[in-house]
Order: sequence, then structure tokens, then C-alpha cells
Amino acid sequence: LICSASSEPQLKAISSSIRDKVREEHASKPLTEDGYPTSQWVVVDYGPVICHLFLDSRRSFYDLEGLWNDAPKVALEE
Repeated sequence: LICSASSEPQLKAISSSIRDKVREEHASKPLTEDGYPTSQWVVVDYGPVICHLFLDSRRSFYDLEGLWNDAPKVALEE
């Protein structure tokens, strides 16, 4: 999962929301987490699903979509 935020507080809120929802709905904790909102890239690893959360500018800089362009894309509901 790759998503972006427009500010560090929004980045923190998104990562917290992901952790809270996965814990509530699947009784699961991340295997590992790395990065902080101030690093502009946060990774939350659940094993089969890894969440990469970027500030907008960092997402385009690291271009994970370009690195993984042969991977299948899955649309998610809002």
C-alpha cells in the first residue's frame, strides 16, 4: 500500500489510523514500523501488506510505483 499526505500531522494521523483499524478489525499488530512523520516516510509492515506513507514530495522522489511498476495494482475503496 502506498499513500501520501500533505503534512507531517496528516502523515502521523494516517499511520495511527491504519494501526488502530487493523488492531480493531483484525486483532493484529505490525511486525515492525520504521520512520517517523519528521522523516517524511513511514513504513508499517504487517507481513503480507506493507504500508508506505509519504509526504507528497517524498513519494515522487522515491518513486516506489516506478520500482514496482510490474506489480498488480489494486484499487481500494475510500
